[in-house]
Amino acid sequence: MKLLGLFFVVLLAGCASTGVVQMEKDTFLIAKKSPQVGFGPPIGVKGEVYAEANAFCSKDGKAVETIKADETNSGFARSAAFSLEFRCVSKAP
Repeated sequence: MKLLGLFFVVLLAGCASTGVVQMEKDTFLIAKKSPQVGFGPPIGVKGEVYAEANAFCSKDGKAVETIKADETNSGFARSAAFSLEFRCVSKAP
């Protein structure tokens, strides 16, 4: 039973996320690491980050405007990661 608990702690630690962090007055950042094993792009966490940013902006009836997006592919001893710098802007009519 303890081994199962340890497995879930390790799994959750691999999915580290900053949540929405305010950088400046109207600029925000979300960064997230994936527990992805092997080599490849952070497709899953990229979608999760954009979904979180969209949910954050839509609370005020706004849309996400990407300022900067960085991704790190997973590799030997390196997790896949994605970070998004964004602002919330009025939706186009």
